[in-house]
Amino acid sequence: MKKYLLLFLAVGLVFNSCKKSDDEPFIKPVTQVPEPEPEAEPEPEPEPESIDPATVIVQNFMWQTMNAYYLWQGEMPDLADTRFPETDEGEAAYLEFLAAEPDPGKFFENKLLFSADRFSGYSENYKDLVNLFAGITKSNGLEFGLSLYGSGDDVLGFVNYIVKDSDASTKDIQRGDIFVGVNGTSLNLDNYIDLLFGDEDTYTLNMADVEDNTLVPNGKEIVLTKMEGLEEDPILVTNIVDQGGAKIGYLMYNQFVGGSGEALNQAFGEFVSAGVTDLVLDLRYNLGGSSHTSAVLASLISGRSASEIFYKDKYNAKIEAQLEPDDFLNYFLTTTGTIHGNSDTPLNTLNLNKVYVLATNRSASASELVMVGLEPYIDVVHIGTTTVGKNQGSNTFVDDPENGNFYNPDREGEINPNNQWAIQPIIVTAENSDGFSDYSSGLVPDIELAEDIINLGILGDPEEPLFARAIAEITGSTTKRGFIPEMPVDLVTSSKLQKPFADRLIVDKSAIGLKIKGNAASEQ
Repeated sequence: MKKYLLLFLAVGLVFNSCKKSDDEPFIKPVTQVPEPEPEAEPEPEPEPESIDPATVIVQNFMWQTMNAYYLWQGEMPDLADTRFPETDEGEAAYLEFLAAEPDPGKFFENKLLFSADRFSGYSENYKDLVNLFAGITKSNGLEFGLSLYGSGDDVLGFVNYIVKDSDASTKDIQRGDIFVGVNGTSLNLDNYIDLLFGDEDTYTLNMADVEDNTLVPNGKEIVLTKMEGLEEDPILVTNIVDQGGAKIGYLMYNQFVGGSGEALNQAFGEFVSAGVTDLVLDLRYNLGGSSHTSAVLASLISGRSASEIFYKDKYNAKIEAQLEPDDFLNYFLTTTGTIHGNSDTPLNTLNLNKVYVLATNRSASASELVMVGLEPYIDVVHIGTTTVGKNQGSNTFVDDPENGNFYNPDREGEINPNNQWAIQPIIVTAENSDGFSDYSSGLVPDIELAEDIINLGILGDPEEPLFARAIAEITGSTTKRGFIPEMPVDLVTSSKLQKPFADRLIVDKSAIGLKIKGNAASEQ
């Protein structure tokens, strides 16, 4: 819908004002019959000040995009197609609406978002958003969780893993280490955001040990500094374990990066060559990413036919009215595809009828989609805790009207140079081939097992508690089934959850981009 774009070529209104006339004297000679006073002419209404369209470029881009694609467009009166009639009065009202909130971020949050929307957002610079989804961030490489401990509001940090080639990888810190303070200040619910996620690039962690289930500061200090452009390999650990007559493959995958399909395929090629009979897929810290990559991973696991449905899309009513039935369907894959730099390589599928997935309250979106999408076809055994619950997908939009505002890396020269903002609105709900999409409260585990702060273990090691529990299920062993965490995680947040758009499903096969806008390059 572009009817208001023409406003930005219009000439502004001229503001006029009229001076109020002086009052007549009210004292008259008593000998004189007062003459009737002339009726005062009504004071003309001042014309409203004109609004310079250049001051609301960002708000206009946001409204146009949300009106066209937002999942809840039909529930939002201010986004209705009839909200601003195609008249001079309607155009003026539209400009006034845009200008009423001069801060584009507040305009997006307060004027355009549906009350139940937990995941839509924006960025003042689209490149920051693009880098984030490619796994490139400003980071010190320490991925950690924060948990409550004690009876008050005290918070402790525990190290989940260290990103390779980061600042943290050069320091004496590793998975399982615990910290209770930053720069000499003890962590609590009131200060952890400022201390750990503030503007300072460098901070010092105050470390602690656990003695008899009590935290004891040990005097150790770790200084960490954030690096620009740190790129994380989403495949953190792979391993193959021979145990109980089974050959068990283990894969820890931490982000569904669009270009990681080839690396996943290579890892599965090693599993196939080794004769892996069972798979443990570790998504415990994976908050999501590319829907295409989720289809690659699900296909590598199951080896389903390309004619079988992985998941289905549900858009707003306005979009759905313009689509054909097949446009809603997303199929399993037989190759890595060609988007995101993949080479259309045939998949090294394991063809399993059961998979064991380690997932927690830090698993979301594309991670959940793999589990839900596979459920109608194979047995998915979920070990861990209830997941985040994100059954919706988004896309990146920039100010590029000729491409329907879809971000396309090949069209960066066409993005409005006066508007570098991007928005990432929810545009679709995902459901599996059985029509199941009701997991907004998270996926409940088949086997509930929280991580133990004082026994996190080594990722990929068969003694690590969650992996050990999966091995016990595969082999029928009872030795690890009675494990009870001594200090289970009482999660406040994590370093990943604090990142913008942490839990996301990025729509790659965008039917609305392909069909409505007729531009296959809208895939992102």
